[in-house]
Amino acid sequence: MFSHKYLQSFTEQVFLKLGCPIKDAKLAAQVLISADLRGIDSHGIARLNGYVRLTDLKRLNPNPEIKIIHETPSTAVVDGDKGLGLVVTPYAMEIAIQKADKVGTGWVAVKNSNHFGIAAYHAMLALEKDMIGIVMTHAGPLVAPTFSQDKMLGTNPICVAVPSGVEPPFIMDLATTTAAYGKLEILQRKNLSTPDGWVQDKDGKASNDANAVKNGGALLPLGGDRERGSHKGYALGAWVDIFCGVLSGANYGPWVPPFATAGFMNSSEKLVGEGTGHFVGAMRIDAFRKAEDFKNNMDNWIKTFRAAKPVNGHEKVLIPGDPEREIEKERLQSGIPVLPSVIESLKILSDRFEIEFDEKNKK
Repeated sequence: MFSHKYLQSFTEQVFLKLGCPIKDAKLAAQVLISADLRGIDSHGIARLNGYVRLTDLKRLNPNPEIKIIHETPSTAVVDGDKGLGLVVTPYAMEIAIQKADKVGTGWVAVKNSNHFGIAAYHAMLALEKDMIGIVMTHAGPLVAPTFSQDKMLGTNPICVAVPSGVEPPFIMDLATTTAAYGKLEILQRKNLSTPDGWVQDKDGKASNDANAVKNGGALLPLGGDRERGSHKGYALGAWVDIFCGVLSGANYGPWVPPFATAGFMNSSEKLVGEGTGHFVGAMRIDAFRKAEDFKNNMDNWIKTFRAAKPVNGHEKVLIPGDPEREIEKERLQSGIPVLPSVIESLKILSDRFEIEFDEKNKK
């Protein structure tokens, strides 16, 4: 178990070595480690090496000039200048919040960005202002649409953060696939098979091989197959891709650049836009109704759902965001577990950048 402060400090130093300004390095490290704290280990420090590789490949600009290239009172398009999505997205979210503060809602499409960590970090920024935050991003093609052998979409997550009163906020953060690719990476490191409905092989047949995607197969949309509603997961992933790519001017569909840890994927030579895209929004509660009344109703909603009778074998009914909150509380106290393979990757970065990584610095 490693202290989150220690991992965050190490991560910040790596980003500084890449050439990030200190403000960006601090923010990027905070966003990245927030994933580990919330139990989303697939998107935390395990991804650090990937950002280094993106920089080596000249696909990531560590010191970007992020700017608005088009806007209206309630909307904007942001050019991330190939920057860290970990930094570009909070910039875009702040614009959305500012616009919502003035006119009720704010919507920002982002192009020319990169992987942005966990969507929840960015969506939750709106909570501080009594606003609903909505965040989505597309990603490199790992997902076969229903009835397809070809990989056309990314895992394309959607996150909604909704404020409440005395109860904790409602945080929905999910991929539009049955499982995120990072979950496969974890199974690969542990030499485990996948559950049914996660992947198909290169011939489009159901598989339980955690390496199926590397070997020409694909992730499956949420639902797994047509009989279990994969067409709905496909439609959700397509919606995210259109808002993040087609609407922003980023690449889209099979042309979205892959993240650097996906070594079996090459960035397409054909581009239909600029970089990776995101879409973020903020909605001021009192643009619809009195904020206090809304939050009281949200408290009642949350309490009512938590009071539902659980099925046998389960202690209680959860609301979205509960598992992550419980894990964060525990890890703030006891530390963050890091797999041996990830530790090895951090030691390699330590040697390369001459940054001390103390494997004994544990909780």
